Amino acid sequence: MSGGTQVVDHLFNDRTSVVLAVRDGIPFIAHLGASLGDVTIEPDIVPRGVVGGGFDHEVIPALLPLPAHGWHGLPGLEVRRNGDVLRLDLRIVDHVRPADRNARVFTMRDENHGVVVDIVVALSAQNVVTLSTRVVNDDATPLAVESLNVCIPVAGDAEEVLTLGGRHAMEAVQQRTAWGRTRQVVENRTGRTSHEQLGTVFVGSAGFSEQRGDVWGVHIAHSGNFRIVCDGITETLRTIHVGELLQPNELVLQPGGAHTSPEVVVSFSPAGLTPASQNFHRHVRSFAATPHRPVVLNTWEAVYFDHDLPTLTRLADAAAAVGIERFVLDDGWFHGRRNDTAGLGDWWVDSTVWPDGLTPLVSHVRSLGMDFGLWFEPEMVNPDSDLYRAHPDWALDGSLPHPVLGRNQLVLDLSSVQVRDYLFDKIDAILSTHDIAYVKWDHNRPIVGGASHAQTHGFCSLLDRLVVAHPNVQFESCASGGGRIDMGVARWVKRFWASDSIDALDRLEIQRGLTTFIPPEMLGSHIGSPTCHTTGRKHALSFRACTALFGWLGVEWNLLDLTDKEHDGLRNAIEMYKDHRELLHAADFIRVDHPDDTIDIRGVFDPDTSYGLFSVSRLRSGPSNHSAPIRLPLPTDREYALGIEHLGSPRWALHRELPDWVSNGGAIVEGSVLAHIGLPMPSLLPESSFLIHVGQVIY
Repeated sequence: MSGGTQVVDHLFNDRTSVVLAVRDGIPFIAHLGASLGDVTIEPDIVPRGVVGGGFDHEVIPALLPLPAHGWHGLPGLEVRRNGDVLRLDLRIVDHVRPADRNARVFTMRDENHGVVVDIVVALSAQNVVTLSTRVVNDDATPLAVESLNVCIPVAGDAEEVLTLGGRHAMEAVQQRTAWGRTRQVVENRTGRTSHEQLGTVFVGSAGFSEQRGDVWGVHIAHSGNFRIVCDGITETLRTIHVGELLQPNELVLQPGGAHTSPEVVVSFSPAGLTPASQNFHRHVRSFAATPHRPVVLNTWEAVYFDHDLPTLTRLADAAAAVGIERFVLDDGWFHGRRNDTAGLGDWWVDSTVWPDGLTPLVSHVRSLGMDFGLWFEPEMVNPDSDLYRAHPDWALDGSLPHPVLGRNQLVLDLSSVQVRDYLFDKIDAILSTHDIAYVKWDHNRPIVGGASHAQTHGFCSLLDRLVVAHPNVQFESCASGGGRIDMGVARWVKRFWASDSIDALDRLEIQRGLTTFIPPEMLGSHIGSPTCHTTGRKHALSFRACTALFGWLGVEWNLLDLTDKEHDGLRNAIEMYKDHRELLHAADFIRVDHPDDTIDIRGVFDPDTSYGLFSVSRLRSGPSNHSAPIRLPLPTDREYALGIEHLGSPRWALHRELPDWVSNGGAIVEGSVLAHIGLPMPSLLPESSFLIHVGQVIY
């Protein structure tokens, strides 16, 4: 045994290995990457040795690296007691392997300061590694926790960082950065997961793509503030540090008190970004699965705040006629809510608009065979509301002389039990009184001041209570669109509203980013009106439908204005979605590499049935008349029958002659040919799509 290093566990499956080691009582990950198989790891290959110009001992990337151990990067745990910074020296007192898990639990203790930490590292059947940390104050005086970050080392050839971010109505845009001798920080202080910086980072070998390269994905399953640091400086290692971002005195543990950090989820793939994403998808599906995902009509872009029973009744009739299965009444139904300046907090039906309540509309919708859904924004309050007039102290910054408004609203203090009880009672009354199957839960502004720990826990507590009380209601997470999307809230919600932009071109990019860590069936993906509400762009129905198909399908369009052609086209698109819904919502989701960045290819494939469905889209005019072939990365030991389909009229660019497989409506192709030679790419008009059906030929 070299230098006191012990290999204490090797968690592995056929795709991933995690080697856990201990040096001088300090646990660390010695390897997280490609599967090593059922082998014994000798401890003498782990230490790097000690070099001149530094400390007289090897500094390791501990699971919780500390300055007292020589680590000069981001500390794993920072605490204060009585205002004084504690110089922690945590060492292992125990480590066990649970009998029912592919996991190791490390217990560490600082004897001088009464701080105990448990860290659980587990490798799941879904091929993700999860890490969670629990801090206990084993002292007679309070302990303020200022930061808690786990450290995940990756290989030295991880030379690129991919992050996801953007803005309202253009979320989850991918950005790549070279990772050299730098620290790259993804940090969120908005109080929700945010539009600007999502809590997911991918790192990998130079030029990694969907199907090529070693890739590590790291996600923090938390709906509040967070920090992710990709550190290429400290000890000339590549490490990723992940944790909740805490403000001073946000988290104080009383004597005997404990805190468990948000779960960190890690995925590794030796074959590109798509397999790393598929690991994340399987993980989320393991706890967020739902068999019932009806086609949704949301009324927002059809009527906005203009609610009246005759119009909404006719809209419901039109929805049922095209195959809609769920009718969702959006903002504007509750007391005083005639526009976005008033009413939030007053969660009872507005009798001036609905003199007989919502029952007539709900009953009509249900008589048509559709579910009924309703919009709420429980965490917010308008100053112009009965609630705020009665309880201005319930707003987080309502007592300030110059409160910062966002969308004319303030944030309710969900750390207060009194506030949560009020909201539960009002929402529970609506859900108990009406036959409601679905709640769109919105959050339309960030929190001012950065503090979010208690607010996030209050939100989760309220949502959990409602889910338990109404187990048959499906909840959707919406936050000005895609401002609250993470694996933490996925424990309660069945659907995420991906973006307030339904522009099909933007949605291709938004959904491409979000599917790197969220399975597509959880992403609300709607067919909008011919002219997009947020961008003013106009798109053919075929393009809008092909884009929306690869998600949880919905419609956001005033169906009372449809032409006969639009009616038939929309109905046909919905029927096709229903025919393929099981495949779309359970199969492996694949984003396909293509050398022409004006071409987008994505789809689903079930390796058990060898059936798949892919969309091919041209985003904008390309650099040449011909583009590279379409190569689908499917199992090569099979023969496939391919078919081509358009959800509407074909939108080919000017051709004298289309490729034969297109003219013939499909082809029979060997898997090796499809993967390595591919299909000739027909020239599409910009902002156009077609579909490829894939089925195995069996003789």
